[in-house]
Amino acid sequence: MATLCSRIAIDFRRESQQNAGALATVGYGTALAPVRTAIRQGKRIEVVATETRPKLQGARLTAFELKQDKIPVTLITDTMVGHVMQNRMVSKVIVGADRILATGHVVNKIGTLAVAILANHFRIPFYPAAPHSSFDLKARPDQVVIEERDPREIAFVGDYRIAPKGVQTLNPAFDITEPELITGIITNLGVIHQPLEENIMRLLGREL
Repeated sequence: MATLCSRIAIDFRRESQQNAGALATVGYGTALAPVRTAIRQGKRIEVVATETRPKLQGARLTAFELKQDKIPVTLITDTMVGHVMQNRMVSKVIVGADRILATGHVVNKIGTLAVAILANHFRIPFYPAAPHSSFDLKARPDQVVIEERDPREIAFVGDYRIAPKGVQTLNPAFDITEPELITGIITNLGVIHQPLEENIMRLLGREL
């Protein structure tokens, strides 16, 4: 869900909109692409990765990939994000994106919206990262259907039940982050800055 980068120094200035090479996500994954690119550029990077409940992709996959790449990583629970930001333990936030609308709304793993709100509150730059194929220039935010996943993902950790039998659960797989919470969107074609809707169409209108 979120890669909260500490001491990251990738050049996200407006002119990099025209420099797709240094910000390519193809072959690098999505949220980790800018991190790996910065490492390749010789930058010093440390990553704080969220566990990403309920499927724990951050703990199982993100932390594993970073460790394999010998990139310093600290794993935290999702509920520690506010504390980490409040204490200035990160300088930028980078998340993935399952789908990005022409309006700049970002559909991503559940919990992304909360991270964006916290980043906005603490004035920490917030960047979704995705290839241009993730953009949907036709759908409106009210047309996005949020998948409701198996309640066992909430009631169990592995095979171990953590919730009382019969308790009601809510398990949406995704949430939608509003464009005003987003600093910019990192793509394989460059960084899309505010105003997002105008610049998305300018950069991608002829690509999709």
